[in-house]
Amino acid sequence: MLGELTPAGFTVTPDPALADIIIVNTCSFIASAVDESVDEILELAEFKKTGRCERFIVTGCLPERFREALAESLPEVDAFLGTGAYHEITEVLTHPPEQGFCLLPPLAGLPIQTHNTPRTPSTSSMAYLKVTEGCNRHCTYCIIPKLRGKLRSRTITDIEIEARHLISSGFKELVIIGQDTGCYGQDLASNLPANVRIHESLPRLLEKIAEISSDTWIRFLYGSPDTTDEKLIRTVAAHENICSYFDIPIQHVSDRILNRMGRHYDKNDLLRLFDNIRKIIPDAALRTTIMVGFPGETDNDFTQMLDFIKTVRFDHLGAFTYSDAEDLSSHGLSGHVPEKIAQKRHHVLMSAQADISAEKNLNHIGHIYPVLVEEQMEAELFTGRTSFQAPEVDGIIYIDSADAAVGEFADVKICDALEYDLRGETL
Repeated sequence: MLGELTPAGFTVTPDPALADIIIVNTCSFIASAVDESVDEILELAEFKKTGRCERFIVTGCLPERFREALAESLPEVDAFLGTGAYHEITEVLTHPPEQGFCLLPPLAGLPIQTHNTPRTPSTSSMAYLKVTEGCNRHCTYCIIPKLRGKLRSRTITDIEIEARHLISSGFKELVIIGQDTGCYGQDLASNLPANVRIHESLPRLLEKIAEISSDTWIRFLYGSPDTTDEKLIRTVAAHENICSYFDIPIQHVSDRILNRMGRHYDKNDLLRLFDNIRKIIPDAALRTTIMVGFPGETDNDFTQMLDFIKTVRFDHLGAFTYSDAEDLSSHGLSGHVPEKIAQKRHHVLMSAQADISAEKNLNHIGHIYPVLVEEQMEAELFTGRTSFQAPEVDGIIYIDSADAAVGEFADVKICDALEYDLRGETL
């Protein structure tokens, strides 16, 4: 949306009190995201009374999911744009709709970006590179297919053009993303004749982008156990600039719960996968996401999961409690877990992971790593990330340095370890 607005003459202000237009882009994946989005809307809507705001727009997944019901409950909002309408933002602002107008195109028309899609990156050192939109899975707890539609992949040629542009613009890390990145290219393959070999796949995409510049990190997020095969693992191993970082949300390990979730693997599949990654790439960083409190989860199911993370010892792990809603398939399942029990399980799980993370961080002390410097906190103190730390979701490196440069790589010797973060000094 910034890429659409900037050429049209709009400028950004960091102070909402000075803004003529306020746009809130929302998430509605889980209940806490819905609550956070609504709280932000209500807080910023006050600037229509106390500030300069004349137009107040809400975009993204919240209006896509709740549609007219949301418009009725938020009369402060001048226009709503669903997930498929981001490219209409300039039109809405230059030709204001009637009060309460709700712009919600059908999901079938949701556009996928191309290298020609204008964009204004919000960071200076790394850039997200979306390669797919939508998801073909039917996980019973997930609303994403309803909000984003079916899987649609960009071609490798189109992605490569954008990647070259981003690298030439000075970005030192490209983060490959999609709602289901591991399935990249499957929809393109289904449109090919039976005698044509599949050319568009995540391993081939990573190879093509990695070859553009050996001085740029390539990272991919949001994989899946059933698409992280040996070919993908060996592709990562074969290229030094592809981060040996595997973000594989497993959600659970109990075979019974996985079946209820609509996930097509079991605990033994997961153990084999993580063993194989570490066999091929011994120093690979493993990240996962886990859900506790899914309908039907028993104490035994939870214990299986707790034992599993102590066995695999993930470098990074995020957990959240099951979020129920009437528009989810899982809503109709039996055995809903009381919130208090789910929260207790979440605390136990994250406490165990905190111990694992702290111990793993201690092992980094004395080692020297290339670090992408991202921010200067104060004189001679910077922050950055190693290749085993993804932006926004993992820990960071605090860097003591007199001459580090934001947006560049620096060799950093790790001197101290915190629970999730590290501290070091440039050489």
